[in-house]
Amino acid sequence: METSSSMKIPWSLLILLFLGVFASRIEVSYGQADGGDDGGDGDKPAPPPEQDDCDGIFLTYTFISREKEYPHKKNVSAQAWAFKSEASILNAGSSELKAWKMYIGFQHREILVSADGAVMVDGGDFPASVGKNGTYFQGNPQTNLKNSIDTAGDVNQIQARIKLKGTQFGLPAKAIPMPKTIRLVNDGYKCPAPRIRGKSSMFVCCQPDPKFKLKDEKGTKFLPKQNGDLSFIYDVMDSYSNNYLAQVTIDNLHPLGRLDHWNLTWEWQKNEFIQTMRGAYTHKRDPSECLYGQAGKIYKDMDFSKVMNCEKKPTITDLPPTMKDDEKVGKLPKCCRNGTILPTIMNETQSQAMFQLQVFKLPPDDNRTSLTPPQKWSIYGPVNPNYVCGPPIRIEPTQFPDPSGLQSTTSAIASWQVVCNITKPKVPRCCVSFSAYFSESVVPCNTCACGCQESKLPHCDVKAKAMPLPGEALLVPFANRTEKAKAWAKIKHMDIPKKLPCGDNCGVSLNWHIDSDYQSGWTARLTLFNWGNEPFQDWFTAVEMNKAFEDYENVYSFNGTKMDKVKNTILFQGLKGLNYLIEMKNATNNNDPRVPGKQQSVISFKKTHFHDINIKGGQGFPSKVLFNGEECSLPREFPKSGAEHQARSNILLILFVVIASFVFMTDRFH
Repeated sequence: METSSSMKIPWSLLILLFLGVFASRIEVSYGQADGGDDGGDGDKPAPPPEQDDCDGIFLTYTFISREKEYPHKKNVSAQAWAFKSEASILNAGSSELKAWKMYIGFQHREILVSADGAVMVDGGDFPASVGKNGTYFQGNPQTNLKNSIDTAGDVNQIQARIKLKGTQFGLPAKAIPMPKTIRLVNDGYKCPAPRIRGKSSMFVCCQPDPKFKLKDEKGTKFLPKQNGDLSFIYDVMDSYSNNYLAQVTIDNLHPLGRLDHWNLTWEWQKNEFIQTMRGAYTHKRDPSECLYGQAGKIYKDMDFSKVMNCEKKPTITDLPPTMKDDEKVGKLPKCCRNGTILPTIMNETQSQAMFQLQVFKLPPDDNRTSLTPPQKWSIYGPVNPNYVCGPPIRIEPTQFPDPSGLQSTTSAIASWQVVCNITKPKVPRCCVSFSAYFSESVVPCNTCACGCQESKLPHCDVKAKAMPLPGEALLVPFANRTEKAKAWAKIKHMDIPKKLPCGDNCGVSLNWHIDSDYQSGWTARLTLFNWGNEPFQDWFTAVEMNKAFEDYENVYSFNGTKMDKVKNTILFQGLKGLNYLIEMKNATNNNDPRVPGKQQSVISFKKTHFHDINIKGGQGFPSKVLFNGEECSLPREFPKSGAEHQARSNILLILFVVIASFVFMTDRFH
């Protein structure tokens, strides 16, 4: 028998093998296509069996995968991992769920990079750090979830999915980063603690709360207006195939909320651009983004040099009063106040603002009914409250009185509301110092009270305690206080650190000084300092006096009002003609430090309700101070009474007298 080193395979056998493999691939492909109703989305997790038993809102969170990111670290807590997960919310009940909100309690220092199918309620941009307090999501574009009965079980209308991507830290390679909890935030539902299946899936069924009384919405299609500290209404007044006219109304709803020189930003969702505006303007007017972008291809004959703004994220500002009656950009109620929105307690007519804009759209949204409001709203002022804004919620169209005066109303084509709430700022923009008649030293503003960049301040200590000061040091800028602080420390025999503490870096500071304390009452003196280059018109400050509030008597150079809607708070504002806190200016002598703008008044309190109020113990100092609505940084201690220092001095004096007498008698004896 002949042998060969290589076996020859017949061509017919090769063809049969090829056809067999090809057929198996076709079978696998068709098997995958028939294996689910998810449109070929292999990442979609299977629903838990408990979903079928839920008569409410069913929420899930499923971890999908993660992989190590650069740079690779040996320290487990410092290693970054890219993760993918998916959350879902299903309306398994019999009522429509409007404006759904879902909370995910992230806990592994997560940084979200994207969230398809939802937006964060605080309107923040990605990447967003959510690993400390978790975050809230709201549907976008699917804000409402209909019920199965009204949709014949159409999953696309009763369920929303959020595909999440991000980075997390601090877990070993085989660990699975799951959140602490998930829950529905909408009113009227109760959510038990979520359950975990396996190690990578979490779910909970939130049931309607039988004790919750639903407000009568009169069968309306949309939600009623929501409550908040600041409200925007985005009304579409006229709509055409490729553009629409929108009107934005801003309402200040907080008794101490305020905005000065406000700047409003948002983000267009479908390549819209602003053609014209009335009552406001945008900071940037550059047609290049339209001309060389998608808009330039669609609107080939448009003169983009006359377009107001082409940015995806424009910055909008109020017009000055001088343009109020301008035929092209003015002639609009509640506009043109230089960006000032006051609390209703100060001026109800100036608690609103309004502007209009002509918005152009691009295909495929070039029809009258395709209307998409901008997302990620944010508004801020130079020294004002920190507002966090949610996403737009569709509400009932706004009704407007007929302009002709007839007893009829006209309706907006569509309306959305954006609600913003005041949050404590991470870095304040104002600070407070404390002083008293019984203490020689001032307790200054905290070190870095309004923030410090350590890399830019190598010559001072950002963590050191602020040094006590003499009273006159408050009248000069921080840069000129160093020598005064060191000299005062030497006089008072206090330690002087080698690396001095950094300044407070605040544009506005306030000093609360205890002037007197007597049997039937006491007085304080409040001084405001403006260290900036811009004046504050119609300024106000509010102080929370926990124990002394009821005994507030009078203020002599300001207007003072006890507030009903804010606990234990007194509002102070300038008298007529004295309502300007001027900017810092140069001194008369060029060699002297610059001079801050100042306002000051004495405030008197009785001791009717609290005879035993401990002024020296700190009960005469405010527990919270706000300037123009923004909460200011407070010192961490109160001025110390000079009694202890005086007692020590008296002891030393007695010792000196005793020793001197002893020496004198000894000399006489000898």
